[in-house]
Amino acid sequence: MSSIGKLMKQAARIQKQLEAKQAELASRTIEATSGGGAVKVIAKCDGTLAAIKIDPQAVTPSDITLLEDLVLTAANNALSQAKEVQNQEMGSVAGGLQLPGLM
Repeated sequence: MSSIGKLMKQAARIQKQLEAKQAELASRTIEATSGGGAVKVIAKCDGTLAAIKIDPQAVTPSDITLLEDLVLTAANNALSQAKEVQNQEMGSVAGGLQLPGLM
């Protein structure tokens, strides 16, 4: 078989592995909290948020700005951790190659 043929087969195999890993990552979640657990954010490893939970004790009309900051912090932490998992997992499939648009 020619080198091009081998390369095409390898590329197809890697593409299938990447698609499978992306599907797996879409179902994995990361949980992050802020404010001592007052705000919890669950992010999927595909870069989307799955849920935001707020302890009712944390909500007072005079502290809305604080609550907004806690939600933002927890969301950013969850998304950052999810992105890290995604990069690790996708990097292992791609053999360390940085493939544009995938990571």
